[in-house]
Amino acid sequence: MNRRAALRGATVALLLLTSAAASRAAAPDSVRVVKNPRPAAASGLYTFNRAPLVPTQFIKLPIGAITPRGWIRKQLELDASGLVGHMSEVSDYLKYANNGWVDPKGTDGWEEVPYWLRGFGDLGYVLKDPRIIAEAKHWIDGMIASQRPDGWFGPESARTSLEGGPDMWPHMPMLNVLRSYYEVTHDARVIPFLTRFFRYMNTLPPPVFKRGWGAVRWGDNIDSVYWLYNHIGEAWLLELARHIHENSADYTNTIPTWHNVNLAQGIREPAEYWQQALDPKFLQATENDYQKVMTSYGQYPGGGFSGDENCRPGFHDPRQGFETCGIVEFMHTFEMMSRITGDPLWADRTEELAINSLPAALTPDHKGTHYITPANVVQIDNRGHTKAQFANGTFPMLAFKPGIHDYRCCPHNLGMGWPYYAEEMWLATADRGLCASLYGASEVTAKVGPGAGAEFTLTEATGYPFNDTVELTLTGPRAVQFPLWLRVPGWCTAPRLTVNGKRLSTAGAGPLTYLVVDRAWKSGDRVTLTLPMHVAVRTWKQNKDAVSVNYGPIAFSVDITEKWQRFSGAASWPEYEVFGQSPWNYGLALNDADPTRGMQVVKRGDPFTDQPFTHEGAPLGLRVKARRIPEWTTDGDDIIGLLQPSPALTREKVEPITMIPMGAARLRVTTLPVASDAPGAHVWKPSAQPWPKGTASKVFDNLDALADEIEPARSHDDSIPRFTWWDHRGSVEWASLEFEKPITVSKSAIYWYDDTGSGLCRIPASYRILYLDGTEWKPVQATEQYKVSIDRYSTVSFKPVTAKAFRVEVQLQPTFSSGILEWKLQP
Repeated sequence: MNRRAALRGATVALLLLTSAAASRAAAPDSVRVVKNPRPAAASGLYTFNRAPLVPTQFIKLPIGAITPRGWIRKQLELDASGLVGHMSEVSDYLKYANNGWVDPKGTDGWEEVPYWLRGFGDLGYVLKDPRIIAEAKHWIDGMIASQRPDGWFGPESARTSLEGGPDMWPHMPMLNVLRSYYEVTHDARVIPFLTRFFRYMNTLPPPVFKRGWGAVRWGDNIDSVYWLYNHIGEAWLLELARHIHENSADYTNTIPTWHNVNLAQGIREPAEYWQQALDPKFLQATENDYQKVMTSYGQYPGGGFSGDENCRPGFHDPRQGFETCGIVEFMHTFEMMSRITGDPLWADRTEELAINSLPAALTPDHKGTHYITPANVVQIDNRGHTKAQFANGTFPMLAFKPGIHDYRCCPHNLGMGWPYYAEEMWLATADRGLCASLYGASEVTAKVGPGAGAEFTLTEATGYPFNDTVELTLTGPRAVQFPLWLRVPGWCTAPRLTVNGKRLSTAGAGPLTYLVVDRAWKSGDRVTLTLPMHVAVRTWKQNKDAVSVNYGPIAFSVDITEKWQRFSGAASWPEYEVFGQSPWNYGLALNDADPTRGMQVVKRGDPFTDQPFTHEGAPLGLRVKARRIPEWTTDGDDIIGLLQPSPALTREKVEPITMIPMGAARLRVTTLPVASDAPGAHVWKPSAQPWPKGTASKVFDNLDALADEIEPARSHDDSIPRFTWWDHRGSVEWASLEFEKPITVSKSAIYWYDDTGSGLCRIPASYRILYLDGTEWKPVQATEQYKVSIDRYSTVSFKPVTAKAFRVEVQLQPTFSSGILEWKLQP
């Protein structure tokens, strides 16, 4: 083809494209309904995945492109005036002088500096706060200047701190610090800095990837490796990502850890690697892991799971807590998964945590936090609890305080929660448009449209989630064709959409879809999206058929009057306990045919309020019918009693009660039994059963499990509570049961805990039964030989003894511990 023919062909093609664009612009507005978009190629205006990484539909906009307004901005401002913004004044881990992150020979700072700086820097960038930005830059400048020639940076002591090799974990969040800084400043030092560090990492042998906290958190680094690859395109980075995947914890085929923060971070690793491997099994593995975790431990509202440090078999009641670190890391995972998969379900999950769980992890002024946030909690106190209700029950985890040393990781790490959320509200799309992913009052300015793109500003006015309407106003230099993507949440069945006052058909739209309007947008165009909310009752089958109530994305709690009592702390950083001053032990009186009948949403205030997460500021309430359940009390240690089967039998009268948004309640009961006086309703045992009382020489798990009348299926039954002497091994140990008054006993039956194949508990080498005679423990007179059995009760008969207390004394096997699933004392 000669040059003239080529030009003529190009002109014809250009005319055809122009004509098609004009035709689209002139065509009546229409809505395309999309679910799980997967683009064939990324042609967006921002830094999308380079080949051979899989193209994604969505990409994060540059930090600063989104200006949050309304209640989201208020949470950020409270962070800035609270603990996050002033952590370097409060935490001795963050003293700049002699800190290992800026002085190679320095000390301190391990994970605390990276954790804090990750949220602190982004908080400054999102708010455009000069003080915070300058302080973050001071740390970043020092860190960049301290990099060693081989690429290592940070504390020199960490280079050999794990079995003589490097501890790579604290660098993982620090890489996020540098990435955010580069996206805001384009500082030319950052890319070479990261390149040198990853080259150093590429020299590390496989055992390094299996050590320390990093062993189960390497997904954090795969994300950063891909970030650098997308900027410089060097193939060795993909080999590094493969090396990380193949040598770190396997989340593809199993759950390698049950530590809550590890899980919250780690489950995203297979989906991250899917972008390179392209095998759908990796993408599915992350969803599978999420389902395994939530099916076992997330059976209550709020989006979290029972991880008051570690998830423990049998401990899945809503009184269990979710670590604050876990909340923000889970949100981060969900935000990343929204972009990787394009599935709107992940945005739903992000929103559920942000609205219902994160606010309650902080005091209303953000000057204090606590270690764990339960979905059901009726007293927040500053003491450890004695019955292993929580995995780390030996130290206080509920009180609100800065907690620099008490809680350590959480106060430093929580700061990324709200900034990252704000940064993900709007996403760039592979088809050169914008996606409203997380709704909230905001303004976004971004490039859209063909060619080099044009800069448009979209202003979002809404009280969401406290009202159901989102108003968008567009401003741009000229008419520009681009698609606008709008997420339809999973609870919304009938979205409505208008453009410039004209109602558009949303036929085919439903939960977990996107509404896409592709047109020539111009200044002054207005979009109104309505997401009608309705009251819904959810039944939690695996938590005794208890129920919770939602209105749209908002979960509700019984409105408990809270008394805040300062117990310690400086005037500027007070520490609080919170005590309930009103009844909480209700079950819902539901209509069998229509559980929501009679429930009424009550407007309590302005949905556009900037602080909806307090009792006073909550814009919505819910009126429901309920009945008291007198047997549901605290467990004697001031922890709310465990749920028992629904419907719960009660003769108490039906009364109207108020519920408030879960995120506005620090004391809350969100997962309630159904209350009934009908035949067949379950008689509840009193929660605070004082007898028998358990004591032991060492308690790791749950003393109440000694005699909780829950039958084991086998010795390695991880579905029920257990008591163990862990981590005592090979020693003589004991456990006792004390009764309210003397009982006569002639037989003991003990079901031993043995986790052969997964742990270090075994049936004991031997045991004997004793009784308390005055102040002296005496052995019973056995009428048969003691035998230690597995997978069944070990029984022994003896001459009848009348006493108030009995003891089992065990000799543990060498190098092993042991435990008890159930102990019966019989006449």
